[in-house]
Amino acid sequence: MPNCSSRGLTGTTLVLGVIGDPIGHSLSPAMQNAALEALARDSIYVPFQVGPRQLREAIGGVRALGIRGINVTIPHKIEVMKYIDEIDPVAKLVGAINTISNIDGRLIGYNTDGIGFLRSLTEEAGRHPRGQLVTVLGAGGAARAIGFQLALSSPKCMVIANRNKNRAQALAGEIQVETGCKTIATGFDGLRAYLPATDILINTTPLGMYPNVASAPPVEEELLPSTALVCDIVYNPGETVFLRKAKEAGLATLPGLGMLAYQGAAALEIWLGVQAPVTAMKTALIKQLGIS
Repeated sequence: MPNCSSRGLTGTTLVLGVIGDPIGHSLSPAMQNAALEALARDSIYVPFQVGPRQLREAIGGVRALGIRGINVTIPHKIEVMKYIDEIDPVAKLVGAINTISNIDGRLIGYNTDGIGFLRSLTEEAGRHPRGQLVTVLGAGGAARAIGFQLALSSPKCMVIANRNKNRAQALAGEIQVETGCKTIATGFDGLRAYLPATDILINTTPLGMYPNVASAPPVEEELLPSTALVCDIVYNPGETVFLRKAKEAGLATLPGLGMLAYQGAAALEIWLGVQAPVTAMKTALIKQLGIS
């Protein structure tokens, strides 16, 4: 069956979407519609501008209109949890959702950021956190999603490093209590003590993101072992200063585009129950971002 973009909408067209405020910058419509086209589904993915005051009514609209699923972006990832029926266990740990599935009017919330990173790590870099010392830079929302997901993947130890050490301690404490994974907190000023034993280093901060492309986390790459993998969840630019410096030090790197594609793929798989066409999704993202 051809995608609705080539034959027009019908009464049976499956509707998906994303809500946020603002929403015009979202890459999800291009990525998800490319996936639906590749799957030849009679479906469409629509961006919806929803302000905080309209959030409750918007979620009611998802039920009433039979919208099959939505992604949730800033600033609604936490507040929206009040208005749905069920929350996936990992999303509960993270304390935020980015995906809602509508099963006959019952709304179930998920957070696909962590699994998106894990799939990028395993499928693109060929690495798994099992038995590894993982160092996470940052203690914000992305660090929570990735930290909890990796903590559930049997690492040897996890280090949370953040400019504000108190925030690192709070997140590390939560991860250790909730998952049993040994988790250590440090400020950026104490990071160098853990780099020589780090197997996987992940930047979850916005340092290096467009337009502030000259910034980077304060990492001494020469202290990392030659076998370390350096990851950045920033996807614009395609190669950050952080990753370029790691490459120059002879280290393997993993850019952020894969996580962006795989978290979207995980959402699509929740909604449709089929394997997402990740290659088509990455191609759409690269085109939207103008990455060569």
